[in-house]
Amino acid sequence: MSDKPFMPKATAVWLVENTKISFKQIANFCDLHELEIKGIADGDVARGIKAYNPILAGQLTREVIEECSKDTSKPLVLNKKNLDIKSEKKINKYIPLSKRQDRPDAVLWLTKNYPQLSDGQIIKLVGSTKNTVSAIRNKNYWNYSSLNPKDPVVFSFCTEFDIKKAIDKADRKIAREKKETEKKSKNITT
Repeated sequence: MSDKPFMPKATAVWLVENTKISFKQIANFCDLHELEIKGIADGDVARGIKAYNPILAGQLTREVIEECSKDTSKPLVLNKKNLDIKSEKKINKYIPLSKRQDRPDAVLWLTKNYPQLSDGQIIKLVGSTKNTVSAIRNKNYWNYSSLNPKDPVVFSFCTEFDIKKAIDKADRKIAREKKETEKKSKNITT
């Protein structure tokens, strides 16, 4: 992990606007030039950048900011204990052009073998569009007659684990809906 804060210019903007810390301290902390910090204070640099609060982000504590405001020789130190930025967003994997025409085949395979999967789940597994999935499910796809169902794992669109997880989720949803309808019909009869 680096000693540089997340979004250094935005952090510098916040520190300039909200603290009495010296330009040199901010420059050293954000790994920017002191003149750049002066430009931020003058409004010449980082005009459109929204300020990023390092206290809320866990990069600095109020105590450290107060200490550094009183003592200009003291450097700002990144709070490493609380700073744990993780990206849980799934990175879309590049699919070569030669494999993209295989997506409808994979969608057909999933709809035939696992009809309980929702359109949204199939979209996530294969990387197709909602229109394509619903057209294939309803047999309205423009090239439906030439589709051959093929396992999406073979094309590396998803893993066997991803499919199993989606099926388990779909089965739980069906069981939950079944319980709710039974409960409603029981309440109506009594």
